[in-house]
Amino acid sequence: MHTDTERCVRAVRSKDARFDGVFFTAVRTTRIYCRPSCPVVPPKPENMEFHPSAASCQRAGFRACKRCRPDTSPGSPQWNVRADAVARAMRLIQDGVVDREGVPGLARRLGWSTRQIERQLLAELGAGPLALARAQRAQTARVLIETTPMPLGEVAFAAGFSSIRTFNETVREVFALTPGELRARATGPAGRRAPAPGAITLRLPFRTPLEPSNLFGHLAATAVPGVEEWRDGAYRRTLNLPYGHGVVALAPRADHIACRLSLTDPRDLTHAISRCRRLLDLDADPVAVDERLRADPLLAPLVDAAPGRRVPGSVDPAEFAVRAVLGQQVSTAAARTHAARLVAAHGTPVEDPEGGLTHLFPEPGALAVLDPETLALPRSRRTTLLTLVRALADGTLPLGPADDREEARARLLALPGFGPWTTEIIAMRALGDPDAFLPGDLGVRRAAEGLGLPATPAALTARAAHWRPWRAYAVQYLWATDTHPINHLPS
Repeated sequence: MHTDTERCVRAVRSKDARFDGVFFTAVRTTRIYCRPSCPVVPPKPENMEFHPSAASCQRAGFRACKRCRPDTSPGSPQWNVRADAVARAMRLIQDGVVDREGVPGLARRLGWSTRQIERQLLAELGAGPLALARAQRAQTARVLIETTPMPLGEVAFAAGFSSIRTFNETVREVFALTPGELRARATGPAGRRAPAPGAITLRLPFRTPLEPSNLFGHLAATAVPGVEEWRDGAYRRTLNLPYGHGVVALAPRADHIACRLSLTDPRDLTHAISRCRRLLDLDADPVAVDERLRADPLLAPLVDAAPGRRVPGSVDPAEFAVRAVLGQQVSTAAARTHAARLVAAHGTPVEDPEGGLTHLFPEPGALAVLDPETLALPRSRRTTLLTLVRALADGTLPLGPADDREEARARLLALPGFGPWTTEIIAMRALGDPDAFLPGDLGVRRAAEGLGLPATPAALTARAAHWRPWRAYAVQYLWATDTHPINHLPS
């Protein structure tokens, strides 16, 4: 996109917010970089240059605009759509892997050499892994500076910087302000001090439109007692994070998602934000999705009635895989009951002064040693569950942002008790595949028949070829034709 100068200039002149995060506009005369939708008067085309990432702008010596705050743009949707090695590397960097394990850790997860990673990312994004991670650290530092009363020295290390000097230099270079000046400028909601240590309030941006009914309705209707709840207009849940645990509350607003995080260790902030964005599919491009689906005359009325539907994701792929098995051939309520029993027996207890959250969802290692006779499941499903958790625990079934989706599908299908429905629902919600499809799902088949679409799996799959690569979003529109609680925000 950023190499198409004419198209980028048109987007900047029209202040098109759809391209925020897709490319960045750097102004040679002011040495500032902006979102395409920046509200200031657009510069002359000869003074613009376009970059694929904020890190590329910073590497070229530009600083972030104080008006449009381009460092807070939604992430590029291409990293969710694409499944190549560069996209997998970007998903890992967004997940904080470089901060925790360094570039060698990133290389190890991808099966590359560090030189290959540097070359590939530099060629496509204009910045290497360290520069991309540095830009992310700067944004994390800004959030902590503006939303918490943490001492600036603690902010530096919580954001992932190795020294206070590097922290000061980076913040000054990226934002043209010192950390102290950033904190002094914070006003309104962004500048309120958190009432308790570890509590961080922030806004998660997204590309409009966003239809919250099926997104939050699905999360609330399938919430596992003790791990998730709907309270005071917000979805709340516990998070198992690299340095500790946390509790997050997410509430839909007109132009953002209100997010409140309580973390036992602030170093988990980047990782927690990344998980929340994946959970709510906030980096999607709803205009591109709806444009493709609207081209089908039978889907068009559904899209026009509620544009901007997202695909509910997950904060932990392993957790969702376990829950998918528990939900095989049973109702939503029964699946919640089975999951709640596992949580009560094997989950890690946590304290939640603000609500009714009591546990972290049990990790695969804890479930791999359970006695199958204690499970109130059919014998075949006990075998399926235990085989799954043991494969997750010993690493033979990796499910993560860097793992190949097609390889994961093949490994899942090789497990006993895994058919197309279970495999595709995991690909859709745990792996974030925007093209995952469930032609055999009862709700999808009923909706298809009601709309005049083919109702048999084979015929529906053939018709759905025109919806690619957004078939997972088509499933959301088809599900929404039913009155099931997953399609409605709780009162």
